[in-house]
Amino acid sequence: MSLNAALLENAVMWRRQLHQAPELGYQEQQTSDLVAAVLTQAGLQVFRGLAGTGVIGTLHNGSGPVIGLRADMDALPITEKGGVAWKSTRPGVMHACGHDGHTAILLAAACALAATRNFSGTVHFLFQPAEENLGGARRMVDEGLFSRFPMDAIYAMHNWPGLPLGTLAVNPGAMMASLDAFEITLNGRSCHAAMPESGADPMVAAAELVLALQTIPARRLSPLASAVVSVTQIHGGEAINVIPEQITLRGTVRCLQPEVRKRVRELIEEFVTALPRPFGVSGEIHWYPGYPVTANHAAPAQQVREVAERLFGEQQVNWACNPSMASEDFACMLEACPGAYFWLGADGAVPSAPLHNANYDFNDDLLPVGISFWQQLVESVLPSRTPHR
Repeated sequence: MSLNAALLENAVMWRRQLHQAPELGYQEQQTSDLVAAVLTQAGLQVFRGLAGTGVIGTLHNGSGPVIGLRADMDALPITEKGGVAWKSTRPGVMHACGHDGHTAILLAAACALAATRNFSGTVHFLFQPAEENLGGARRMVDEGLFSRFPMDAIYAMHNWPGLPLGTLAVNPGAMMASLDAFEITLNGRSCHAAMPESGADPMVAAAELVLALQTIPARRLSPLASAVVSVTQIHGGEAINVIPEQITLRGTVRCLQPEVRKRVRELIEEFVTALPRPFGVSGEIHWYPGYPVTANHAAPAQQVREVAERLFGEQQVNWACNPSMASEDFACMLEACPGAYFWLGADGAVPSAPLHNANYDFNDDLLPVGISFWQQLVESVLPSRTPHR
């Protein structure tokens, strides 16, 4: 699909402008101002304020189904190391996940569809804040996204380093894992480090517990189940000659099946309760539920596949791809509305730096690919009732 050259130039300009001025979750005021201004100029109805800085642009074109397309807007608390001319001007904040590119793609797609209108129905363009660990998608749902803007289906994309430019990956089931965080507190009895028998050492219990938790995926679940348990922080103690009173462990759990997620939580709680006891230590756990499994619905996923095969070629589409154990809060929208989430390959001649890396930069060659895909998806899911000439 050929794109208007001026529109593509604007997409590059918007992307780099956003990259230079990144904003963290729920702070995307400048970003949402840009989004709202572009959508208004393109003739869309614009709604602001959902989840604070969220923006929704609505494009009506006759009767027909209603779908949503979503882009995330927030940046990460990372200091950029790259040397591009459009490098972040805000110390400690950068677009290290490509949300600047996602936003520019969806903005340009909205402009293109508003100009051509080769579809029948309604498209809601959702610009979501706070995808990175802050649950912006869940907040939009909780604040009435789908009651205020009912949709038959919703779609989202993510650029994907490791896949070549011009390829797409999607499947009819899980794409990304669930995310839950935990904090374990081990309470012992402090004493002199030279006389450990007079106390109860939570440090030893912590060491045993870290190792024991790793047996959950390996020995307590079926090999066909997918789960990752990672302890990422250990805090405790103030002096080298004192056994501490308390140790705190923090970490995350990732799963690809809801029933596995439930079972892993039960097993961790069993370990935390029972394992410290022989050491004279008590354990308790506090959970911080994150995102559910990002699970595609079969029919919308098939629609993505068919459009991709027409646009890129069948060999360029990775259908029934292996899911990622990373997480994505678009899962909260998929729990409330049928839809599909997919990856667009980001690697050009030079492979992209990984996501969430200080040297990452969105590949601008992906902009026309993403814009064309959104336009073709809309025109496929909402076919025009007037024959094209």
